[in-house]
Amino acid sequence: MIRLAGLSIDLPGFRLAPLDLEVEEGEFFMLVGPSGAGKTLLLEAIAGLQPISGGTIALDGRDVTVLPPERRRVALVYQDYALFPHLTVAQNIAYGLRFCGGGDRAHIDGLVDLLRLGHLLDRRPLTLSGGERQRTALARALAVRPDLLLLDEPLAALDPLFREEIQSHLRELHGQGLTLLMVTHDFGEVLSLGQRVAVLDEGVLQQVGPVEEVFRRPVNGRVASFVGMKNLFRAVVSAGEGRLDDGKRLILSPDVPDGRALFGIRPEDVELCREPSGEASFPCRVEALVPRGAVFDIVLRFGTLRLVAQMAPSRLLDLALRRDECVWARFRPASICRFPDGEVGCP
Repeated sequence: MIRLAGLSIDLPGFRLAPLDLEVEEGEFFMLVGPSGAGKTLLLEAIAGLQPISGGTIALDGRDVTVLPPERRRVALVYQDYALFPHLTVAQNIAYGLRFCGGGDRAHIDGLVDLLRLGHLLDRRPLTLSGGERQRTALARALAVRPDLLLLDEPLAALDPLFREEIQSHLRELHGQGLTLLMVTHDFGEVLSLGQRVAVLDEGVLQQVGPVEEVFRRPVNGRVASFVGMKNLFRAVVSAGEGRLDDGKRLILSPDVPDGRALFGIRPEDVELCREPSGEASFPCRVEALVPRGAVFDIVLRFGTLRLVAQMAPSRLLDLALRRDECVWARFRPASICRFPDGEVGCP
């Protein structure tokens, strides 16, 4: 469906490095990265709104690199909706049809029903809630029957109730066979919606793969940090034992190669218990208990190393943990990720 080959963009103060990327027809593909990574710029290039400096863009087998936006059959929905404030909901939805020879009334009525906009058609954007504006923006984008829908952080400005509602609509659109490419900085949205994901950071494509693979096996410390691997530390390994910078030692795994490296452990893969549990366990001090929705982050201190474990409230009650108490921790061996030492931007 989408094939980017050597695509690059050079702007004053920022460069999107040459990248290759493919998105299959009917796929729900996610593009993630921190603010300023170049995500929106890449969407605008695919839509034809941003000139590129090099490479090619192919959509559904057609080279569209030099085609204007209206000939690409691509729709883009921005985070701030970009609705016309002086037009009604109905007029906003119909706006794009003037560029493609009018529309199918039945198709428009179907979108209005799907997105539950019938009672809002005579209203103007400033009188709508965030969720209603987002549904209107989606309807306007879909009115022109795009082959590809680009979404630039469509959930970021919504409260949790509206966010769940829009997620449901996006799943339904994907179920109807539409190809979606969605930008977000929230990896929780990736886990909820995406099939594959690309991680972009400082204009460089860091990793592309199935969501679970990127989540569990990031290729470097930058990706690991972004996907929620909160425990990153350096150690010199010998025979499965890691020596930290402050001299303290951890039993990692006999499968970990010798030498100095950066290591990553997800919070849910740090096991806690009241008593030592094998030679791999080590004593930590509880620094804080931080609620995170349905789970708690347990902030731990082992010498100069700060660690975060994560657990359900029921498990927290079982352990009866309190701040400043001692608890024993250990890592699940299969969950330990090893990255090259000396990565820029990592601890």
